[in-house]
Amino acid sequence: MENNKTTIEIPTKFNPATQKYEPDLEALDKKVEELKKEKNHSKEVETRKKEIEAQEEKIKEIEKKHPNLKDKKGEGGFTLIIIIMLASLLIASLWDKTPAIKNSVHYILNPSAGFLLDWNLNIGMLIVVFVITLLTTIVQKYATNQEALKELKKEQKEIQKQMKEFKNHPEKVMELTKKQWKLMPKQMKLSMRALAYTGIPFILFFRWFGDYFIAAEEIAGEPIRLWLGMSWFLFYILFAIVFGAILRKWWDIV
Repeated sequence: MENNKTTIEIPTKFNPATQKYEPDLEALDKKVEELKKEKNHSKEVETRKKEIEAQEEKIKEIEKKHPNLKDKKGEGGFTLIIIIMLASLLIASLWDKTPAIKNSVHYILNPSAGFLLDWNLNIGMLIVVFVITLLTTIVQKYATNQEALKELKKEQKEIQKQMKEFKNHPEKVMELTKKQWKLMPKQMKLSMRALAYTGIPFILFFRWFGDYFIAAEEIAGEPIRLWLGMSWFLFYILFAIVFGAILRKWWDIV
């Protein structure tokens, strides 16, 4: 049976009154306190080690529960996203060279989004931005594995918390950092899947926006500014972020 008892050497000091060496109770108390702190620290380290092991088990459970998170040989996690991005850039470059693309988009958006902008530039733009953000948020909710994303995000937060606690232990921080980097590509892969559905429509909408405001500026003879002197692009980005944050929080979307 393992002996967990700790032997403490009792410190002594010379007492001039008795001319003898006697136990130094003050030094003994300090030594006992130091040993208690060391023992508590050892327990804390052991507890954290168990938490890290539990963390690893959770990651394995997530991968087991969601097999698509595993990196399979020959399977490019971002292949589809790259293809969509390249296709979007190609379509954008062909906008002025291929009238069929441009005319088709104008045919659909002129009587809808264009009507709203003609009615009231600021309010119409606000409505258009909201509708686009609403649609992209819905796609994000149903085209991505929200359960897996939430679990991964939870694991990321737990790892960050442990990194702060182990900041004085470089080897542990390095170990946790590796785990964090291991999760990040998986999280990005899941988060960006919605791009497969929204990438091309998004580019087409932006090209249409460009055409609309160029034509409007030619008619007005001056740059078109929206609220607070913002350009249409800045207006879109700002309110898309605001609407997106509200909708994501409302629907609990990662």
